[in-house]
Amino acid sequence: MTIDNRIEVVLIDDDPHLRQALSQTLDLAGLKILPLAEAKGVAEQLSRDWPGVVVSDIRMPGIDGLQLLGELHAQDPELPVLLITGHGDVPLAVQAMRAGAYDFLEKPFPSDHLLDSVRRALALRRLVLDNRSLRLALSDRHELSARLIGQSAQMLRLREQIGALAATRADVLILGETGAGKEVVARALHDLSGRRNGPFVAINAGALAESVVESELFGHEPGAFTGAQKRRIGKFEFANGGTLFLDEIESMSLDVQVKLLRLLQERMVERLGGNQQIPLDIRVIAATKEDLRQAADQGRFRADLYYRLNVAPLRIPPLRERGEDALMLFQHFADEASARHGLPPHHLQPAQRALLLRHTWPGNVRELQNAAERFALGLELALDNSAPDGSPGALVEVVTGGLSEQVENFEKTLIAAELARPHSSVRSLAEALGIPRKTLHDKLRKHGLNFGDSSQGPADESD
Repeated sequence: MTIDNRIEVVLIDDDPHLRQALSQTLDLAGLKILPLAEAKGVAEQLSRDWPGVVVSDIRMPGIDGLQLLGELHAQDPELPVLLITGHGDVPLAVQAMRAGAYDFLEKPFPSDHLLDSVRRALALRRLVLDNRSLRLALSDRHELSARLIGQSAQMLRLREQIGALAATRADVLILGETGAGKEVVARALHDLSGRRNGPFVAINAGALAESVVESELFGHEPGAFTGAQKRRIGKFEFANGGTLFLDEIESMSLDVQVKLLRLLQERMVERLGGNQQIPLDIRVIAATKEDLRQAADQGRFRADLYYRLNVAPLRIPPLRERGEDALMLFQHFADEASARHGLPPHHLQPAQRALLLRHTWPGNVRELQNAAERFALGLELALDNSAPDGSPGALVEVVTGGLSEQVENFEKTLIAAELARPHSSVRSLAEALGIPRKTLHDKLRKHGLNFGDSSQGPADESD
């Protein structure tokens, strides 16, 4: 088990009286302390990005302070370790400083000396971790661009938000349609965070039967219910030290939502049939394809849980809003499929590119990836709802007329497709197309298109 990141000082001393006195000194200073009687197993419980410091006596049975220092620095050479020495152990302390100890205190020492040294060490630790985060952020930009492909304004903004949130401890709510890539975003948040070496546990709440969802999430003790013959560790406990991704959270029952809210607030889990509160150090990333605020208003989702989850929302734009990102993604997936199947790469022709841009992608990236796979295999491809008559539109389209006529037809098709989507005003329609309202009005008149019904014509500049 990993020591909780909320702990600021791990204090190790085999003398119970001194350990208690030092704990009280640090506790009264407002620091979160974990007092221990021995050093065995401490190094294994501290993650490389743990934000605290270690204070340890040198002379202890079993693993002494110098051995502990070596174990800790083998894992993280920049972790501050403060060593406590007895009278006459100054040569040993000098040896410790040469081995990389941050500071040493010779017994007896005033409490303010300990506090001053610990606070300086904590300030140094924060600086070290901040610098690491900055270096990681710079190196991770390329990795994030490779995972979330696209140069649209929406995708640039999404990558920026992921980069900012990944380094924090905040739980995240991902909003996105089916197939938009919610698990890809969740995985990126985990892999770019300080929890990257911990487990990433993904679970689809919508795929769990109502009878097993609580046991699956929270675990159970033997005899908790009929058929529970042995202890089961739940997903939350299994994800300790890492990230739990909970997809389709809107499908959870109200009873389970109550338990989830309590877990998020207290960071403790209690197995079914058990009485023990188990502390958790996890990040919860929830995802939904529904409007949870609307679900809360309708009584299908707890409002308090919605507000608890909605602190750090991330919206994944549907593919239809991302313009030419669809072309980049399609070619990327097609090239991947060609390499995987040992086939020469295929490249899109102008008519095929036009058809891809015109498609609304109801299945989002998942649908596009399947289409790209078929394209790479050289199969006849079809895109649902692409053809004007509602029948599947083949990926190869016959284009007639001169260049000017083709451009005008393509422009009219794009505007008509956007008109078919819900828009509250001409302003929102123009923003979706990325053109000024005046230009939009001119093009609507040019192509004989109307916004809304006759009482809501495009000529109203106030829209």
